Amino acid sequence: MREVKIGINEAGQRFDKYLKKLLCEAPAGFLYKMLRKKNIVLNGKKAAGSELLKAGDTVKLFLSEETVEKFSGGAPLKKVSAGLRLPKIDLGSLPFSVLYEDDDILMIDKPAGMLSQKAKPDDVSANEYILAYLAAKGAYGGAGSAAFTPSVCNRLDRNTSGVLIAGKTLKGLQEMARQLKAREIEKIYLCAVRGTITEARRIKGFMRKGWEENKVCILQEAETKEDKPIETEYAPVENFRDASLLKVRLITGRTHQIRAHLASVGHPVIGDTKYGEGAPGRGHTLYLHAYRVCLADGRKAEAALPDSFLKLLEKLKKN
Repeated sequence: MREVKIGINEAGQRFDKYLKKLLCEAPAGFLYKMLRKKNIVLNGKKAAGSELLKAGDTVKLFLSEETVEKFSGGAPLKKVSAGLRLPKIDLGSLPFSVLYEDDDILMIDKPAGMLSQKAKPDDVSANEYILAYLAAKGAYGGAGSAAFTPSVCNRLDRNTSGVLIAGKTLKGLQEMARQLKAREIEKIYLCAVRGTITEARRIKGFMRKGWEENKVCILQEAETKEDKPIETEYAPVENFRDASLLKVRLITGRTHQIRAHLASVGHPVIGDTKYGEGAPGRGHTLYLHAYRVCLADGRKAEAALPDSFLKLLEKLKKN
């Protein structure tokens, strides 16, 4: 017999979906049969599988060790951290700043140059750093199971700095996904662009992915059903000689939207080699920063401009 305690990370999901992750190699028919025969019980009682799990619930598997090993490979019933290669992290010297944290979500200030999520198997991204941070705090690892792994909810380009949201629990991840899909999260960016902008505007268009490798194209009218509508709102914060600091609010939130949309109206983001600034070489700075995130329920986080951005503004003031 195996016994599993439901932690806060697993709470909120259907019991049958949890079992399908826990015994990932088991056919669905086998799991429902075991539920009917009370070989798998929830809190000591027969379960249908449609129950929503709560933190503190107990799952008992009256199965042979051979059956458990066969259908799980052993891994889902071991610590979450087993087999994962997380970077070493010092809680006193983090590679990011924690802007907001509660039981369900985490918002960090991602530095420019750090991926939000892996692009290749050997990458170390903000996602892995967040897992290492939570593991070091005891909020991820032995206290949970492989049925749920915390994860980032939104993405920022590698060279874009600022607020990144992560779900610490299934409840938090699902709620952030819902708010993002419903466009209930206000996302404010600051960026330095070419050209003098004196009036606020709300621009619309359509975006086509795959125009070139890892690049999008902005269209005024949709030409195919794959062309997706976009809306971007911006207002000048400060003007310089042939440059402006803008506050940008994303109405829609698509890949490279701010960079491509502003470039399409003649105002590329300074440092953007992909959409209009040439090719200055490795390690260039993109002056685009996710400044503020406000959730639908009032939770929010603000990330101060990085030093490199502040130095650019000082330089522009002197020109």
